[in-house]
Amino acid sequence: MESSRRARLGAGALAVAGVLFVLYPAVRPWEDESTVAGAVAAMSSGAWVASHLFAMIGFILIPLGLLALWRAVARTRAEPLGLAALTVTWIGAGLTLPYYGGEAFALNAIATRAEEGQSLDLLDLVEAFRFHPVAATTFILGLLLLGIGAIMVAGTIWRGGVLPRLSGIPFALGMALFIPQFYAPAVVRIAHGVLVGAGLVLIAVGLWRAEPGEPTDSPAPGRSVS
Repeated sequence: MESSRRARLGAGALAVAGVLFVLYPAVRPWEDESTVAGAVAAMSSGAWVASHLFAMIGFILIPLGLLALWRAVARTRAEPLGLAALTVTWIGAGLTLPYYGGEAFALNAIATRAEEGQSLDLLDLVEAFRFHPVAATTFILGLLLLGIGAIMVAGTIWRGGVLPRLSGIPFALGMALFIPQFYAPAVVRIAHGVLVGAGLVLIAVGLWRAEPGEPTDSPAPGRSVS
């Protein structure tokens, strides 16, 4: 009973994260940020802060949900991979969050002051933050680890047999494409958010229905599941 309750809490965390990753690009203002007017319009808005905050909360909830997945496969051969996936994803989320915090709050503060007419070279400040060597390196490293972790999650689900075997693939694909989608137009980035969200919800549904540690595919007679 306790294992089932924890699995459902984890499923809830993943489902909420899925909704937040859909909202992140859908709510984000899409202006031409290569111009001062466009950057001010986008970054000074409340929607800018809200959308990036949605992503930040989503990144926090994903490892919490994957903790339940790891527990669900604890008695299967996928347990070591599940633990590795959880660890890599947690580190990736930790490295990614500072950059999102800067996007949400620092750029909003700068843009708001520019909107109020204070003397600022907004585009130079934006570029200085976004391409700061340490900030950019930790951000990219974090997203790479999240992509690797998501692929490991898909492998965990496939090997564990506790959830439908293909249910981790959309999430893995979405996280693997997280860096390339930054260079795509708004409609593609919104579609990417839907992909990540759908992938998380798909895992959440499987986790909600699964019996922890009991593979859905029964082994052939005389064969061990380990």
